Amino acid sequence: MSIRDWPAAERPREKLLEQGAAALSDAELLAIFLRTGVAGKSAVDLARHLLAEFGSLRALLEAELDQFSTHLGLGPAKFAQLQAVLEMARRHLAERLRRDSALESPQAVRDYLKARLRHEPHELFGCLFLDSKHRVLAFEVLFQGAIDGASVYPRQVVKRALAQNAAAVILTHNHPSGVSEPSQADRQLTQRLKEALALIDVRVLDHFIVGDGEPLSMAESGWM
Repeated sequence: MSIRDWPAAERPREKLLEQGAAALSDAELLAIFLRTGVAGKSAVDLARHLLAEFGSLRALLEAELDQFSTHLGLGPAKFAQLQAVLEMARRHLAERLRRDSALESPQAVRDYLKARLRHEPHELFGCLFLDSKHRVLAFEVLFQGAIDGASVYPRQVVKRALAQNAAAVILTHNHPSGVSEPSQADRQLTQRLKEALALIDVRVLDHFIVGDGEPLSMAESGWM
């Protein structure tokens, strides 16, 4: 049966317009993105099939072009559309973050860092540079390394803080393993950066570690 023949309340697009996007399942959301199915499969059936093959919605969203394009109903055009959607989401989160004080919008900080870093296969270290009212001036990835770590040089962090005329920073890096718990090296690095930035009167407000789930705040966990 075609989706057009389903009751209106069960059609993904109509359901989204009536109840909001949060009411839809992963398969229903993916079906709206796919728009059409293939021979013998409706868009929802195809979406369920793809989710089963990839293992999760996240795995599908983070797939590289070569892997993505080998699956039924997908290809370079769909991949390009998906990357455009993901980048619009990241830019939306960045704009939302710039509107308010980072300290007054901790969830906005988490959402942005999660969207920016969680999918990365290698470890990246970055900084949110903030003004005196803790509004975001810029986000920069400063270092990247092998999957087991990255070398971070305090001198470079200080240099970029001065260039941005920052009054404070929020440090962040991802753990590609998915485990957000900070290592002893993470704690030592945070202390080194706090000391280096204090010399130019720049405060380190937090250090977020991005893994699976919600990013971990070292400040909230009592490690700063």
